[in-house]
Amino acid sequence: QVQLVESGGGLVQPGGSLRLSCVASGSISSFNRMGWYRQAPGKERELVATVTSSSSTSYVDSVKGRFTISRDNAKNTVYLQMNSLKPEDTAVYYCNVYYYLSRNEYWGQGTQVTVSS
Repeated sequence: QVQLVESGGGLVQPGGSLRLSCVASGSISSFNRMGWYRQAPGKERELVATVTSSSSTSYVDSVKGRFTISRDNAKNTVYLQMNSLKPEDTAVYYCNVYYYLSRNEYWGQGTQVTVSS
């Protein structure tokens, strides 16, 4: 059993920055992929970024060059550094982890990010 807890959301102005954190606790396997999803009002949930246990990363085109996903394996934590934020980034951001060996998937409760003047 794994629990994920996100933090770091809030209200920022366009062009500002936020850093989201997600801490995993419980029975942890190092062979996994962690990621961030987001869901804006009236839209479907979309994949924003992923990072593997070997730190390979991928991003949706709309955030490339602005967002950086990273992880600290010793702390079982994944981060999403968000720079040059735009109003279109406003959404609830969800942390996700997928364990390759067990094929189990877990989700955080979500944290609100609002980009507005």
